[in-house]
Amino acid sequence: MAHRARRRKNITTDAVKARHQAEAIHRPTAVFDRSSTDPACATLRGAPASRPRWRHLQLGRGSVMAASSPLPAAQDLPTLRAQLQGLLRFLRQALPISKAHTVDFYTESVWEQLVDLPPETVLEVLRETAEGRTAEARPLAEAEGGAGISGFSKIFCETSQKLVSVEAFALAAKYYSIQNLGICTPFEQLLVALRGIKEEKTADSVKTDEFMNLKKSHEVQAMSELISSIADYCGIKQVIDLGSGKGYLSAYLSLKYGLKVYGIDSSNTNTHGAQERNRKLKKHWKVYHTQSNLDVNELPFKMAKEKKTQDQVKNKTDIQGVCNNSPANQGMMSTSDFLPDFSSSVISNIRKQMENLHVHSHREENLCLENAFSLIDRLPINAIELTSSSKIHKRKMSEANKERRKTTSKSNESNIYSPLTSFITADSELHDIIKDLEDCLMVGLHTCGDLASNTLRIFTSNSKIKGVCSVGCCYHLLSEEFEDPDKECTQEKWGFPMCHYLKEERWSCGRNARMSACLALERVAVGQGLPTESLFYRAVLQDIIKDGYGITKCDRYVGKTYSKSSSFLDYVRKSLKKLGLDEFKQSGDPKLPEKMIMDYYEKYKPRMNELEAFNMLKVVLAPCIETLILLDRLCYLKEQEDIAWSALVKLFDPVKSPRCYAVIALKQQQ
Repeated sequence: MAHRARRRKNITTDAVKARHQAEAIHRPTAVFDRSSTDPACATLRGAPASRPRWRHLQLGRGSVMAASSPLPAAQDLPTLRAQLQGLLRFLRQALPISKAHTVDFYTESVWEQLVDLPPETVLEVLRETAEGRTAEARPLAEAEGGAGISGFSKIFCETSQKLVSVEAFALAAKYYSIQNLGICTPFEQLLVALRGIKEEKTADSVKTDEFMNLKKSHEVQAMSELISSIADYCGIKQVIDLGSGKGYLSAYLSLKYGLKVYGIDSSNTNTHGAQERNRKLKKHWKVYHTQSNLDVNELPFKMAKEKKTQDQVKNKTDIQGVCNNSPANQGMMSTSDFLPDFSSSVISNIRKQMENLHVHSHREENLCLENAFSLIDRLPINAIELTSSSKIHKRKMSEANKERRKTTSKSNESNIYSPLTSFITADSELHDIIKDLEDCLMVGLHTCGDLASNTLRIFTSNSKIKGVCSVGCCYHLLSEEFEDPDKECTQEKWGFPMCHYLKEERWSCGRNARMSACLALERVAVGQGLPTESLFYRAVLQDIIKDGYGITKCDRYVGKTYSKSSSFLDYVRKSLKKLGLDEFKQSGDPKLPEKMIMDYYEKYKPRMNELEAFNMLKVVLAPCIETLILLDRLCYLKEQEDIAWSALVKLFDPVKSPRCYAVIALKQQQ
C-alpha cells in the first residue's frame, strides 16, 4: 500500500511538472527591458530600476478567437507617450537638418547655417560609426555621463544651434530608432502566438518570383503569411485590401490561402492591371498544374497501369495453369472429362478474377481523378484552364465525383479575388462599395500617404472590421494639420498627427522632413549609396537659376534629366528647356553661355563633399522621423477603447524593402 501511495504521488508530481512546463511554453516573454518608462533616462537592457508596463492579451471565453495562446506583450499607452516625449526633445534640435532641401543647399548656405564641423570630419565619424569603430549605441544617459538627454550641449551648440558632435548625434539617432526603443513585436513570436498549438499550414508551394519581382515577392510572402495567421486566429475568411494596386497581395491571399479578398484601388489603370495580373496568374497556375501532374495526375494513372499489368500477368498465369492441365495439352483426358470441370469451378474462378481486375482498374482510375482535381478544387474560380487531356479525364468522372466537383465549385466561389475601383477617404462607407461585407480584416501593403492613416480610421469606426495590418509608405504625401497654421483649410481629418499627444503639442514635421524619412539607412549601410552627383548637379542648377533668372523658388521638377545627360553642361541645357527657361538672345545664342555654366560647376565642385556629408546626416536621422510617424499611429490605436491588442511588427528585410514596419491591431471580441 505504501508503495502504491508513493507511486501515485510521483505520478501526480510528474503531472504538475508537465502542466507547468506546458504553461511556460505558451507564456509570453517580454522582449523589451528598460530601466525607466522615461526614454530620456532609460538603459537598454536588464537595469534593476522600474520597468515599463506591459499588456498581455488573453481573450475571454466569449471570444471567437481560435487560438489559445496569449498574444505577445505590448507596451501600454503611457510608456509609448513617454518615448514620444523623449523623441520630440531630440527632434526639436535635430529637425532643421531634415527640413533642409538639398536643392537649396548652396543658394541658402545650408552647411554654414546648420553644421559647425568640416565635412571631412563628419564623413569620417559616420564611416567609423557604420563600421563599428566607435562606441556601441547606448542610452544617452550613459553617453552623457548620466546627465540625461535634457542637455544637448554635446550634440548642438547652445547659442548657434549648430551641430558640433557627430558621434553624439549618431548615437542619439540610433537610440531613438524603432528597433532600439524595443517597441517592435518580433515577427516569429507573433506567428507562434497566433497559431497556438496548431501546425503551420502546408499550402502548395508557389514560386512568386515567376510573376513578380524579388522585392514584391519578399513582401507578399511575408505579409500574406501573417494575414492568413490573423484570419485563422479570428475565424475570418474575408479580407479588404486597400490600395491594392495591381493585386499582387490580394491574388496571393486568395490563391494560396483560400481567402475571399476585395482589392480596392483608386486608379482604374491599377484595377485593369490587377485583371491583367490575374490573367498571367492563370497562365502561371496552368504551367504549375502541368508540372504537378506527376504527383497529382500521372502517378496515380501510372500506379493503376502497373497494377493492371500485374493483375493481367497473374490472371494469365492462372488461366495458363488451368489450360496446361487440359486434355488438349496433356493428351490424356477426354473432352467430356475436361468440359464439366472447365464449365464450373474454373470458369467461376476466371470470372471472379476478371471482375477484380475491372474493379481495381476502375478504383485506381477514380483515385487518379480525385487527386488530379484536388489541386484544381483549391484554386479560385477560373484560376486555370483545363487542358484537353484533363477534359478527357473529366468525362470519365463518376456521377459522385461530378456532384462533389459541383459542390466544391460553389464553396470556392467565396475564395476569390475581386478588384474594385474606389477612392478611399476616412469617411468611406465600405457597405456602399462591398455589398456582401462581413466580419473581415483590413490590410494594406505600402498604402500611400493619407491612405495609411485612413485605413486605421476606417478600422476603428467600422464594427465589421475585426483586425488591421497596414504597412505605410510615401510619408512625404501625408497631409499635416499644423504644417501651415496660417492657411485656412476645411479639412477635418489629417494624415499626421493622429494621436492626442502630438495634437496637443501641435507638432509638425514638414514635407522635406517627411521626405527624408523615406531614405533607406540600411541600404546606404550596405553600400547602396545616395546619388551624390545628381543631387550636386541639381543644387548647382538652382544657383544658376537664381542668379540668371531671379527665381529663388522653383516648384517645377526636372525629373530624370540626369540619367539622360552626358555632362553637366548637357544637364543644365536640358533642365532649363524642361523648366521653360531656355531663352536665347537676338543673335540666336543661348542666354547663358557655356563658359558661365561651367564656371558655376568649377566654383562648387570643391564643396561637393559638403553636400555628401549633409545628405549622410539626413540618412542617419531618417529612422527617427519614421519612428515618430509610426508611434503616432500606434498611440492612436492605443487610445481607442475597443482595441484589444496593437503593436508594430517588422515584416520585411529593410535592405529589400525599406518601409518594412506593419501597424497591427485586433479588436475586442464578445
